[in-house]
Amino acid sequence: MATDIILVQKRELEKKLQERFVERKQALKESGNMIRVITGPRRAGKSFFAMHALKNFGYANFDDEKLAETKDYDDILNAIKQAYANPEYLFFDEIQNLPKWELFVNRLQRQGYKLVLTGSNSNLLSMELASHLTGRHLTVSILPFSFAEFLDFKGKELTESEKKAELGQYMMYGGYPEPLVKNIDCMEYLSTLLAATIYKDIVKRHKIRNAQGIEDLALYLLSNIAREFSYNTLASLTKCKSVHTAERYLGFLEEAFIFFTVGRLSFSAKKSLTSGKKIYCIDNGFIYAKSVSLSPDKGRLYENLVAIALKKKELNNELKAYYWKNESQEEVDFAVKKGQVVAQLIQVCASCAEMPERETKALIKASTELKCDNLLVITEQEESEKSMSWFGTKRKIKFMPLWKWLLEQ
Repeated sequence: MATDIILVQKRELEKKLQERFVERKQALKESGNMIRVITGPRRAGKSFFAMHALKNFGYANFDDEKLAETKDYDDILNAIKQAYANPEYLFFDEIQNLPKWELFVNRLQRQGYKLVLTGSNSNLLSMELASHLTGRHLTVSILPFSFAEFLDFKGKELTESEKKAELGQYMMYGGYPEPLVKNIDCMEYLSTLLAATIYKDIVKRHKIRNAQGIEDLALYLLSNIAREFSYNTLASLTKCKSVHTAERYLGFLEEAFIFFTVGRLSFSAKKSLTSGKKIYCIDNGFIYAKSVSLSPDKGRLYENLVAIALKKKELNNELKAYYWKNESQEEVDFAVKKGQVVAQLIQVCASCAEMPERETKALIKASTELKCDNLLVITEQEESEKSMSWFGTKRKIKFMPLWKWLLEQ
């Protein structure tokens, strides 16, 4: 049976390779005998990325439940060898669906096979890789298209005004490749994808009986993007039955790459663990497709795009993003740490005309406390540098349009 499944998957793969490919910023580096692991959300383009990065490979997709239920894993290996005539690489897609996959992979590596794995569950992969494949794997994260990749897909040189117009589309509909490539209804696609991810990667995998609780939680979070939250609030406002359940469910949603959190910056390890967090979504399209409000707040959509861009760099170990808040509840959207140093402070403001004095004041106060003079306000249109002061403390603040900032990342 495995032979037939692998052959059918090979035909699907050959058809898939005819579709248009947008070059990604990340590279799948040659790593000798080290296992290469590609993580990221479902349908973000992990498989397509690997297919174009590899030349001579054999392919198995474990999103097919019949293949994932195969009892003798050597049947899968022999089927691949037969279909692909002894390939140089073995490429296992959505490997987390195969029971005890890490033992199978470990054995193949010991036997000298070159392996490339993809998975849509960050924790499952990282935990099992850490315990079974210590020091013998390299990880690459593929998220939905960045704004630069989104523009590359358009396939032509764009004027500045056209780039600004495209930002409006990207801000609402996000960067999932499939709706762009196949020109299908984005909202319907993302609603279906969200439901499928929650069911396949969370409800089914973790045997959750209260599916409504996790669906309610996801919808609540999508309507409260870029806001602080507490597990008490999440438990009381959704069908999660307890604080512990709310915490577990959010953990599952993060593992499935639907949401991620940004912690409050504190130089006390104890405070860091107990301080609040803010919630963000891996793609703006989900917010627009499922948000309870008819038109989600533009400022929050802007802030989410900035959070995603920082998250990509965080996954590549380039930085660590936090938010800053003092006792007076004054806040800076992002405090970017590189190593032990706060390298930049960022406020996101869709309209500088509406930017309250409070936000500028917070930026200057944070600058003093964190010893950081690299201050940035990300705006809709304004591009300038201003010298601003608060009670004798003077700072230069750079203003930059979001579209331009995103293209520099």
